[in-house]
Amino acid sequence: MLRTSVAVAAGKAARAASRLRGGGSALPGLVVERVDPAFLAHALADLPRGIIVVSGTNGKTTTTKMLAAILREHGLRVFTNPTGSNFTRGVISSMIPEIHLGGRLDADVAVLELDEAHALKFAAAVRPTHSLLLNVARDQLDRFAEIDHTAQLLAQLAEQTTGGVVLNIDDSFVARIRDRVADGVEVRYFGVDPSISERLPELMEADVRFEDDWAAPSPTDGDGLLKPADERSFEVRFGAEGVVGPVELRQRGLAAMINATAATTTAKMLLGQDFREASTVAALQKVQPPFGRGEIIDADGQPLELVLVKNPAGFTVALGTYGSTPVASMVAINDNYADGRDVSWLYDVSFESLRERGVAITSGVRAYDMALRLQYDDVAVEEVEPDLDKALERFLTAYPDEPKRIFCTYTAMMALRRDLAARYGLANFGEDPQ
Repeated sequence: MLRTSVAVAAGKAARAASRLRGGGSALPGLVVERVDPAFLAHALADLPRGIIVVSGTNGKTTTTKMLAAILREHGLRVFTNPTGSNFTRGVISSMIPEIHLGGRLDADVAVLELDEAHALKFAAAVRPTHSLLLNVARDQLDRFAEIDHTAQLLAQLAEQTTGGVVLNIDDSFVARIRDRVADGVEVRYFGVDPSISERLPELMEADVRFEDDWAAPSPTDGDGLLKPADERSFEVRFGAEGVVGPVELRQRGLAAMINATAATTTAKMLLGQDFREASTVAALQKVQPPFGRGEIIDADGQPLELVLVKNPAGFTVALGTYGSTPVASMVAINDNYADGRDVSWLYDVSFESLRERGVAITSGVRAYDMALRLQYDDVAVEEVEPDLDKALERFLTAYPDEPKRIFCTYTAMMALRRDLAARYGLANFGEDPQ
């Protein structure tokens, strides 16, 4: 008990110092972990509605935010990690401002975004009651290696889950995890309605195990299927009778609607008879895009979209969602640890949709690599400026009277978002504008 209190006090002090320096969101968690390695298990023990872990390659931050919003709309007190810092220390850092020195969290349920590898470290300390597994794609190959390894990490997380698992029925790497779930653990699926299944190649890695005779399961009435109306509006269908919607999101694109379907399916499983369709619709329609994930910033009276890209599937989805409406564009690519050091994946993305308008500036550590990659797709690049601050200044100055868009990897996004927050008075990371 004394050790936990000391850890909380140290974490609060680290958080205060970190905020003064404008530092990262994980430092307070690192301090707490060092002082009290058992802190996580103690803080999350006995939450009455359980612990939900959201993991997978793409969409974790958006889906976590949507699921937390739905549960709050149903009256639950939800603890979550909204900054996108998805290691265990990031989870602990998110607790620091909310927790008392005694070290117990005052909440009904925890909804936690966790990196595919760190989810297992978390599960070793606290077994999740529910897991929502989104997708598997090539990502940060220096950390996760082959795609089958990532699938194995998610399967091991499912094995550790005690109450219920929600799987992506359209992602064969995820759907086949069903066979790894323990007896007695409830399984639900989410996915897209068969009427739009031809759009799945936009989102999924191809499964090339031709000799495998595995077949996707047939959805049941407990499984949620997305039926879109346009790029923002949709319904989630549960069997022939159950419909949640119509819903109109503030974030556009098929990926956002699938994330909402995953969140809705998980909430319905968790809440059971307490699940209310009207509350779910109301919650989803109020959710702002998470910072840097399709976030729209008012830049001197013009919209500036900040779009996170971090792997082939994610960049392809981003270009499919945003690249079809050409605007002044900047691409910022870093190769720091949190981005993944190997950026060869840029050659697995087609940039043809940027050809019509070209790219104003490439920036970041890999600014020249990005410019070269665009040249191979005949996309004109006006300028290369590795320094992010200088590039942003030139981009804003050169295109003051028109909409703009920045595609950026994680650490580039964090740096640019911080600069934009100082310029335009944006909300802090993980907070919504008032």
